Amino acid sequence: MPATETVTGTFTPPTRFAVPGRIEVGSRAAGRWQTATLTAIRRETPRAATFRFAVPEWAGHLPGQHLMLRLTAEDGYTAQRHYSIASAPDDSGHIELTLDHVEGGEVSGWFHTVARPGDRVEVRGPLSGFFAWPGDRPALLIGAGSGVVPLMSMVRHHRARGLTVPLRLLVSARSPEELIYAREYGPETTPVLTRSAPEGVPVGRLTAAHLAPLMDDRPAGGWEAYVCGSNAFAEHASRLLVAAGQPVDRIRVERFG
Repeated sequence: MPATETVTGTFTPPTRFAVPGRIEVGSRAAGRWQTATLTAIRRETPRAATFRFAVPEWAGHLPGQHLMLRLTAEDGYTAQRHYSIASAPDDSGHIELTLDHVEGGEVSGWFHTVARPGDRVEVRGPLSGFFAWPGDRPALLIGAGSGVVPLMSMVRHHRARGLTVPLRLLVSARSPEELIYAREYGPETTPVLTRSAPEGVPVGRLTAAHLAPLMDDRPAGGWEAYVCGSNAFAEHASRLLVAAGQPVDRIRVERFG
């Protein structure tokens, strides 16, 4: 996961700012490795699960940010990966990561086949301020597969704070069974199913027709667009946005693969 910019530090409660829901981070703590204890595992799809960690000294994060996770074997071998944070910012001392079980994946394989509550890993962050949403501007979120993870942090923040700023989510998956967080989606979400769907539900990739209602009904000042997914999906979605009239400088893209 590329990091265009780094913003690190502590969580500042939204109530201190004039704009409802806005949060900011300072410049402390993110450069230090911390111990994270796995407390729960929640299955999302046949190949994706959410892992909840207790991190007592976690400094807070902005929705959309990610962290670095480090595993260390008994022989001293280490493996590090960047993972988006799925949970909304709060002061509970917990964070959540949702991981696909990648075939041959060294770290994701360990989480999906070995990890149990009580296991400990190390985390450092939060990282990247480019893809972060502070909660103070209309947000149009577009994700595919596990690209929905940082976007869900934004949706959860929006709900947790009872924000009225417009927020919409388009999420693409091959089938209903592969739709991560399917149980949590509400009226702000439009699923796009590309391979199979219940009877009467259209099947196909994201098109201009999915974006048209959102662009026609855009809020005053327009959208800040966030796109996350594979390289191919990110390019496709970004081109659709530009063709629909979204300013290029108001499209934030995070891609993987």
